[in-house]
Amino acid sequence: MGHSKTFQSCTITSGFLCKFDDALISDLESAFSEDEASRRVLAQQIRMACMNVGFFYVKNHGITQDFLDEVLKVNKEYYSLPDDEKMKLHHKTVPNFKGYSPPMEANIQPGNKGDLHEGFRIGWEEKSEDPVTQSASCDGVMAGANVWPDKPENFRVACMDYYHAALAVGKKLFCLFALALDLPETYFNDKTMYSAATMRTLHYPPQPNAPDEKILGIGAHTDFVCFTILWQQAGIEALQVLNSREQWINVPPLPGTLVINLGDQFARWTNDVFKSTVHRASNKNIVDRYSIALFFGTDYEVNIEPIYTCVSAENPAKYPAITAGEYVRQRLKAMYNKS
Repeated sequence: MGHSKTFQSCTITSGFLCKFDDALISDLESAFSEDEASRRVLAQQIRMACMNVGFFYVKNHGITQDFLDEVLKVNKEYYSLPDDEKMKLHHKTVPNFKGYSPPMEANIQPGNKGDLHEGFRIGWEEKSEDPVTQSASCDGVMAGANVWPDKPENFRVACMDYYHAALAVGKKLFCLFALALDLPETYFNDKTMYSAATMRTLHYPPQPNAPDEKILGIGAHTDFVCFTILWQQAGIEALQVLNSREQWINVPPLPGTLVINLGDQFARWTNDVFKSTVHRASNKNIVDRYSIALFFGTDYEVNIEPIYTCVSAENPAKYPAITAGEYVRQRLKAMYNKS
């Protein structure tokens, strides 16, 4: 598919956006401005990234370093547990795809031998200290309570602290995406009322030599939902995206930033005005890699069909309507070969 390259260095400056090779670094501080013109300028710059590349970085996102430190700490502890302890919450024993998935179980890129990572998936619940009191959202294919390991003790609290902080970022991004599509700023509000967002913490064991090109941390793919908010562990490069020139671009973790990459629901919804980013990850370092992905979609009963501002005589509607929940269900079943 082409060769890989690494971003040149970039200083994150004040203001709305700075250029980082093909990527844009967006300052979300402007998203909270009372000045509508400032928000629209930011939205139009994000629009360029969504149309040309399908991913960008954000800084000043509001997730505290304490939350990031704690969620990394508990996940390092969790993934160091014995396999039989982690398999007690194997997602195939749960009807809603939540829980633990072991290395090499999934194979997202046809022709590969498997994905060398393990993960733990959760969905929305109230941020309460008592998990018994949780009331799950109306989340269709993911309906039902989360499952939580007994160890480490603070695993649930740390994950939910991060989850809700990232959820707030996603809500703000939906407002910016609406402006970027020439829609009212609140266009997506009634379509994202029930927080149809799932989160996976991920552990990639080191494979510095990688003798088998058919085994990656995760193979080339696009994400299912509207967009993904990705936190990457500092100092460990593994993620690559495929740019418009068919080149694999390294996406290093930048201090204080998150990576936003668009997914297939947004591509369908925008009639391919927004790009769904092909990406992959391979941990060629000599140390373990950890990351957290929040997959942000719409409420599952929402019809995903081309938005009116994205349809024209030159760009007629390309996709039939499908509910978000059915679309996600089909993709998850294909990924895990689960009936």
